[in-house]
Amino acid sequence: MRQIRALRIAAVAAGIALMATGCGATSKSSTGTESTGAAKPISGLQIMVPNTPGGGYDTTARAAAKVLDNEKIASNTEVFNLAGAGGTVGLARVVNEKGNGDLAMLMGLGVVGASYTNKSESKLTQTTPLARLIEEPGAIMVSKDSPYKTIDDLVKAWKADPASISVGGGSSPGGPDHLLPMQLAGAVGIDATKVNFVSYDGGGDLLPAILGNKLGFAASGAGEYLEQIKSGEVRVLATSGEKRLDGVDAPTLKESNIDLVFTNWRGVVAPPGISDEDKKSLIAALEKMHESAGWKEALKTHSWTDAFITGDEFQTFLTDQDKRVADVLTKLGLA
Repeated sequence: MRQIRALRIAAVAAGIALMATGCGATSKSSTGTESTGAAKPISGLQIMVPNTPGGGYDTTARAAAKVLDNEKIASNTEVFNLAGAGGTVGLARVVNEKGNGDLAMLMGLGVVGASYTNKSESKLTQTTPLARLIEEPGAIMVSKDSPYKTIDDLVKAWKADPASISVGGGSSPGGPDHLLPMQLAGAVGIDATKVNFVSYDGGGDLLPAILGNKLGFAASGAGEYLEQIKSGEVRVLATSGEKRLDGVDAPTLKESNIDLVFTNWRGVVAPPGISDEDKKSLIAALEKMHESAGWKEALKTHSWTDAFITGDEFQTFLTDQDKRVADVLTKLGLA
């Protein structure tokens, strides 16, 4: 049974790989009439992070909140964490907050997969899509004390005895940190049924396992571990994008003769049923943030790739992602 389930999860990875505020969000004019142009900063916006502090969603949400406030696009923006079940506890909260224009959630591909693998009654298609913000390649990482100095060292040991090397990721099966090592296994000729994947609820939980040398290696976005990477506590063996990551001294998988490119994405959604005014105001605020010098600096600092789309375009993208994930998981009996 374990082998059958592992094979199913590996197939999910292969299938999904084909895709690769307290005062309200609406601002007021000086005459007191509502304005959809966000003439004044939105205030009291809460951004929920559906996993633990320190992870990729958390890092992105806090960077966005800082820029929104620093650029005076918003004021008193609050970021809070509501972790659990791969992000679906937070998703349920957003869906149940119908009409709340003061709430948004930072999310990504991991929540799409988790909504099905965790049998969540709440789905991202029930939310109000606001904007996709970034894309980010994955990184294959080990602790400074790891015996693996290069990706070749790791692959050689992994192929010799796949089950003996635990692979950690900050997402549930079907999420990006799971998809990357599963696809990597296939790319180097490892039987995915033998991969020992350990799921953590976000990068905040994954980091201590890396630092404590409790894993053979970890697969996640490098952006949330840059401090530890720069200090030498975490060693990046390879990254999964088309190009090398600025500030990270590691080759891409393709440079290492491994035929794999993989990127994750993150975006922002709001509860269902918010007013048109609140939706327009929130999107306008995110558009201003995207154009700001502060956000451009955040992209550079965290080695994120700009992938900004809003509104209807993001809704179409999100609907497509959700359908592809649902179709694959349903066919495999995992949804």
